[in-house]
Amino acid sequence: MSTTTLPQSPSVSGLVPAAPDELDPEERMSRAEIEALQLERLQWTVRHAYENVPLYRRKFDEHGVHPDDIQTLADVAKLPFTTKDDLRQTYPFGMFAVPMEQVARIHASSGTTGRPTVVGYTHDDLDRWATLVARCLRASGVRPGMKVHNAYGYGLFTGGLGAHAGIEKLGATVIPMSGGQTARQVQLIRDFEPDAIMCTPSYLLTIADAMEEAGIDPRSTSLKTAILGAEPWTNEMRQRLQDRLGIDAVDIYGLSEVMGPGVGNECLETKDGPHLWEDHFLPEVIDGETGDQLPDGEKGELVFTSLTKEAFPVIRYRTRDLTRLLPGTARPGMRRMEKITGRNDDMIILRGVNLFPTQIEELVLGIEHLTPHFILELTRTGNMDDLTVRIERHPDLEIEACQAATVVLAGRIKEFIGSSVSVRLEEPGTLPRSEGKYKRVYDLREPR
Repeated sequence: MSTTTLPQSPSVSGLVPAAPDELDPEERMSRAEIEALQLERLQWTVRHAYENVPLYRRKFDEHGVHPDDIQTLADVAKLPFTTKDDLRQTYPFGMFAVPMEQVARIHASSGTTGRPTVVGYTHDDLDRWATLVARCLRASGVRPGMKVHNAYGYGLFTGGLGAHAGIEKLGATVIPMSGGQTARQVQLIRDFEPDAIMCTPSYLLTIADAMEEAGIDPRSTSLKTAILGAEPWTNEMRQRLQDRLGIDAVDIYGLSEVMGPGVGNECLETKDGPHLWEDHFLPEVIDGETGDQLPDGEKGELVFTSLTKEAFPVIRYRTRDLTRLLPGTARPGMRRMEKITGRNDDMIILRGVNLFPTQIEELVLGIEHLTPHFILELTRTGNMDDLTVRIERHPDLEIEACQAATVVLAGRIKEFIGSSVSVRLEEPGTLPRSEGKYKRVYDLREPR
């Protein structure tokens, strides 16, 4: 996968990075100061979880570890992991570390693959969350007084309400559109003239398509920056969106089990992967098979320990996101992570070869006759798994040239992953469009 950054001077849209006096004090800390703060907060969190969450007390005791054993940051490796299964087994409120009367809000996952995971927040948790989302917005070029069009879904999903609170905390004006109703999204962007938009990258692509279908040049709107997250996306997709809409596109990272959106964010001036807000979260990267910690710079599975959460502390939570930790740049005291371009549970194993949808996306975006609208269908013939890439042609180019482009794509996929796939050309507008998180993979294989 490409890991190159897209240097901007300072940005596509003319937005400027935050000045030092605009940053939170923690954003200006040295690495040594951050680590000292992390250790103090780690010791508090581990004791808080041990004393108030039965699952953690049991797991710690089974592993022969006690909060008193945490004397350095390296000692976090002594602690057991937390998995999504732990959260489901304690459904609904077994992971809460405060009495229910102190829980100000509850969020939950969709539960499409089993019991939903439920998370809770105290009033102070919500205030810290809003502060971190505000930090993300500022890193993205948003300032007080600007208007932000929030197209993340509201409800039990953390995206909409988490972004909403951060916009207000920053002192910007929130337009709480939520997801869906794409034609109305376009209308309100035209009428309300927001400076920024928050949504998934695939949904911003859908909005851009809808603008063009309505006869609107996507580059003509008031939008200057897009804060995009909730699904993996590539630097190639970033470039496509920036070129098409004339905006800066930056990556916001988060997940419900750790907090929600706002765990980290790319900075406008570098766009080189999200800086993680390490004053509130302790990240690790591990070998997904052995569970061993990996040194910074090596790719593996991302793990988080929360450092300040009261209602729902998490200890070494396995995110399944694949990345590596890198030194800070725009925020030197905070490490950053390489953009997430895959998850363990998004991985397709095709005839023994590991493949991620973002790898196909990277190849697709290098072929002008094809659009980023594609899905992957897995089928089985006998004992052999087959992959079909269904992809829409460019609406303004000749069909014959687009058909030839599918042959090019199939060849590049074969060269890249070493396995043959089928590529089927579809007419413009025939594949599903994102209205939030986009589903790329459809497994049509019959169970063995």
